[in-house]
Amino acid sequence: MPRNRPGRLRADTARRRTAETGPAPAIDGLSSRALSEIFRLEHSRNYLRPGDVGAAVRRWKDYAHRSERQLWDDHEQGDTHWYCCGDPFEARALLDTVIQAMSPRNARQLRRIVSRLDAAPKGT
Repeated sequence: MPRNRPGRLRADTARRRTAETGPAPAIDGLSSRALSEIFRLEHSRNYLRPGDVGAAVRRWKDYAHRSERQLWDDHEQGDTHWYCCGDPFEARALLDTVIQAMSPRNARQLRRIVSRLDAAPKGT
């Protein structure tokens, strides 16, 4: 009986792992080490679900790139889309919590991305 090739065994193992645990978070600007730590945090903390950190970054990025007029309208009238799509301020608070839970080296990378979004110039 022929033996299985090691490459084929590793390929099956990798495919099975992602099918069971879900996709890894995709955040531009983070190293693979930081992404794997976020992946572990999302699967080990009771306040996180898989994909929460990536969604929080996208939600905060969308909010931070809005024009000043849109931000002012949201402040004056409130944004009704937050009920269905998520509150960007809750997303920002979640990012702060995750940064606190990460190792200093990886937290520095995520903090750099979030601070760039915080300082993003507002459109008119």
